[in-house]
Amino acid sequence: QVQLVESGGGLAQAGGSLRLSCVASGSIASFGPMYWYRQAPGKAREVVATIIGGATNYTDSVKGRFTISTDNAKNTVYLQMNNLKPEDTAVYYCRWEIRDFGTGLFRFYWGQGTQVTVSS
Repeated sequence: QVQLVESGGGLAQAGGSLRLSCVASGSIASFGPMYWYRQAPGKAREVVATIIGGATNYTDSVKGRFTISTDNAKNTVYLQMNNLKPEDTAVYYCRWEIRDFGTGLFRFYWGQGTQVTVSS
């Protein structure tokens, strides 16, 4: 069984920074694509940043401000968020495709979500 645990959310002022972490644990054989999503109140969940095949991609609203990165030795994916804006307020989720060591199968796992609130 694989689990993802997120941390790093909280309250920030506009223009400030936060770094989110998503740590994978359990029966891990290898890693695949990884995603950060967010969901603001009353809105659909949206993809914020991805790493697929080593290439990063970002939604337009966060380009130049957010950076997704990984530390595979620590089984961790990060989302560095700089120059935060009130419209970045949302619950942030990581989603990671991981191959289970026991079954040999890839499947997607979700973190539990972490609240980010940006005040103006």
